[in-house]
Amino acid sequence: MSEPTGTGTGKYSITMPRDIADAAKARSGPSGLSAYVAAAVARQIERDNLNDLIQVAEAEHGPVTEEEVRVLRDQLLQARQQQARGGADAA
Repeated sequence: MSEPTGTGTGKYSITMPRDIADAAKARSGPSGLSAYVAAAVARQIERDNLNDLIQVAEAEHGPVTEEEVRVLRDQLLQARQQQARGGADAA
């Protein structure tokens, strides 16, 4: 039986500054350094993919203004506050 694509693991040798490696080891906990580093790389890939999408969208529609960002942040904050109030009311 073969493994689904993307689920296998491989052994790799990487180089990083010692202080970063020491901090990662200290924070990695029971899952270990490999899992910690894999999760960090996965998050970076997600960020890179998001940045790619933003570049495509801005090329097509123009850059997002600071005012648009402020309005959306305000809406998100209001939604979180409403959700928190709703959760407190249900308890």
